[in-house]
Amino acid sequence: MKHIGLTLVFLLAVATCKADEEITCKETLSTCGHTDQFNSGSFEKDFIFGVASSAYQACNNSTINYYCIEGGVGRGLNVWDGFTHRYPNKSGSDHGNGDTTCDSYSYWEKDIEALVELNATGYRFSIAWSRIIPRGKRSRGVNQEGVNYYRGLINRLVEKGITPFVTLFHWDLPQALQDEYEGFLDPQIINDFKDYADLCFQEFGANVTNWITINQLYTVPTRGYGFGSDAPGRCSRALDPTCYAGNSSTEPYIVAHHQLLAHATVVDLYRKNYKHQGGKIGPVMITRWFLPYDNNDPESRAATERMKEFFLGWFMGPLTNGAYPQIMIDTVGKRLPSFTPEESKLVKGSYDFLGLNYYVTQTICIASFLPSLKWWGAQYVQPSPNHVDWANHTAMMDAGAALTYRDINGHFIGPLFTEDKVDATKNTYYYPEGISYVMDYFKTKYYNPLIYVTENGFSTPGDEPREAAKFDCKRIDYLCSHLYFLSKVIKEKHINVKGYFAWSLGDNYEFCKGFTVRFGLSYIDWNNITDRDLKQSGKWYKKFIITKDLPKKDFLRSSLTFEKKKKFADA
Repeated sequence: MKHIGLTLVFLLAVATCKADEEITCKETLSTCGHTDQFNSGSFEKDFIFGVASSAYQACNNSTINYYCIEGGVGRGLNVWDGFTHRYPNKSGSDHGNGDTTCDSYSYWEKDIEALVELNATGYRFSIAWSRIIPRGKRSRGVNQEGVNYYRGLINRLVEKGITPFVTLFHWDLPQALQDEYEGFLDPQIINDFKDYADLCFQEFGANVTNWITINQLYTVPTRGYGFGSDAPGRCSRALDPTCYAGNSSTEPYIVAHHQLLAHATVVDLYRKNYKHQGGKIGPVMITRWFLPYDNNDPESRAATERMKEFFLGWFMGPLTNGAYPQIMIDTVGKRLPSFTPEESKLVKGSYDFLGLNYYVTQTICIASFLPSLKWWGAQYVQPSPNHVDWANHTAMMDAGAALTYRDINGHFIGPLFTEDKVDATKNTYYYPEGISYVMDYFKTKYYNPLIYVTENGFSTPGDEPREAAKFDCKRIDYLCSHLYFLSKVIKEKHINVKGYFAWSLGDNYEFCKGFTVRFGLSYIDWNNITDRDLKQSGKWYKKFIITKDLPKKDFLRSSLTFEKKKKFADA
């Protein structure tokens, strides 16, 4: 395959699913998708193609009234139960929450049917800590019904030839532990997380060989304890007076530190006590790629490198070298916790693989760091003042960089990702080639780790009629273009990537967005949640997986469609 020319074709092709109003989605599927010319044959034979979900977003079926929340059978409350009911305006503009979603707890067999229909070879899901240990601490009792549920799900996946990738913590901490000692803000969490993980290894380890400790190490410290936009909702009152408590300048660093120690403690436990199970274990990083707002400006370039260290190096520094990046130590000072020699040794090298989530890209520009940023990928970067003395200072300002989707010439970084119909400045844009830069960066900067792309997906409006929602050509554009650049970088740079998981299996509750968006490759009718109906993107992904032909040489001359007048930044 001739990748160089294809790069331009894809950057243009992903802009839209149609060149004009006359082209239908069916016609575009043959041009946007072209599975006879680009398919799973572009990857190694044992490459895993899967989809992902998480427990709070997909598994709940609760009974709600004014006085109480009753989780699914035997499940204790978690911090997202508390957060979405305490701050309904933060849970989504529709005030949606995870009380009732697609109810995978009751209809998990429907999920497996959808996975089989997709021909998926992997499924990433999370265990709800409070479903198997309702009161947070193992010493307070184990819910056997919850254990039986996950055992049945895992066993059936294995029977169907689908490899389980199991996440231990996807942000749904038992509320009991948050109430007791503020969760990851306190070092007590390390032993409680270890006890919970130990139970999971004991009960499910015979059939699980891919364990994920914590999803997106960056997210809970920044959004949960920095901006207060996610559970548990802590932040400085000067930043957001609705936050019940917090310090946005210090707590993100403390929480991140405890996350790293909890993660490393669990990895150490697995390696010492469960190595005989033959599995691998690692964390998931949320990734973005960052580009200079002005490539001719040395300060923009410096801010870009600084942002990489504060965003990626914050966690990867300790994981690979046992210490935070020097730029963080120098900038943050005493607000940044330090590792003892024993802790440094524990954290360093505490992964067998890395899960990397990738969505979008940005540039860095002069503006305050926006707490509303949710979609991760690539961005432009420019210097920004860091006023530590401000009452509303956040740890996320310490990089001295601000982010935008436009460069100095006003060019957007790529096609539209999410649209705000009220305020266009809140629109987000995606950059497929960014995924290749992220993969190469992790190889060269962090010693060529084993990588799985554990999330990559595209949202569409939640209020679309059923047939329009299933007619999701833009999602096909998104998935296909990212898979293309992933294939390209694996071949050209010899990146050790062994799997890709699209987000998500089905429509579900989206953190902070409620049900106003849909990410699923299968359609969920919220009035009939037994339904798992593949969208056009799901049908395309199925065909992509089952087609294993080597790419044709004439792919460059294929009829990929794009709007010729559409202009993009030469990023």
